[in-house]
Amino acid sequence: MRIKERYRTSLGFACAVVFLLGIWLIASVWVQKTVLPSPVTVFEKLPLLFSKGMLQHVTASLYRIAVGMGAAVLLGFLLGLLMGSLPQWQSFFSPLIYLTYPIPKMALLPIVMLLGGLGDLSKIIMIILIVTPQVLVAVRDAVLEIPAYYYDVYRCIGAQKMKLFYKITLPACLPAVFSTSRVSLGTAISILFFTENYGTEYGMGYFIMDAWMRMDYPAMYGGILLLSLLGLILFVLLDVLAAGVMRWRHS
Repeated sequence: MRIKERYRTSLGFACAVVFLLGIWLIASVWVQKTVLPSPVTVFEKLPLLFSKGMLQHVTASLYRIAVGMGAAVLLGFLLGLLMGSLPQWQSFFSPLIYLTYPIPKMALLPIVMLLGGLGDLSKIIMIILIVTPQVLVAVRDAVLEIPAYYYDVYRCIGAQKMKLFYKITLPACLPAVFSTSRVSLGTAISILFFTENYGTEYGMGYFIMDAWMRMDYPAMYGGILLLSLLGLILFVLLDVLAAGVMRWRHS
């Protein structure tokens, strides 16, 4: 059954890629302008991009996304657990989250850059500021939705607090963590693209905008493709990690 599911997934993925490339090719032929080169031209340009240091841009962006997402998910998970488990934490942090969440985080970019500098730190902080509340709220709600009698059953057989955590709380939170991480990953990549236009010479955002300014459109589209591929790889890795951690969902 799993082999069939993987085959269907792979076939569907291949069909989607062919469909999108087909639309791109038709659009490029129809428009007939240099601003929209054909996918063939862009793919021919890719090896040249790597020979000119594209790997440094990919590595820089991957590092910022990995550190920012990792820190945000961990921080959001821990705070969400505390808010969902302890009423006093809920009473303090919930109003704080509701008051600060509507603030456009990109408006804080100048402040973050002034305090954190123009390097990797400010870009990672921006990812943390945006992703952490999303994970926090999802985990908090997941904990609050656990029926109380689940804990009562385990307490009746003498289970300690750590046992309750590993057998009930953690399994209830993990689906929320992975689901929110998938959604937040796209947000993190978008934020990174914007922040990499300031104070850096490496990163996919910098490369794409630099190619656009130089009117090197095949390189620009190549950068967009590689950034999309990077996001796809990270998304698939999240799915693989979720399947490995939450094996009970497939049993």
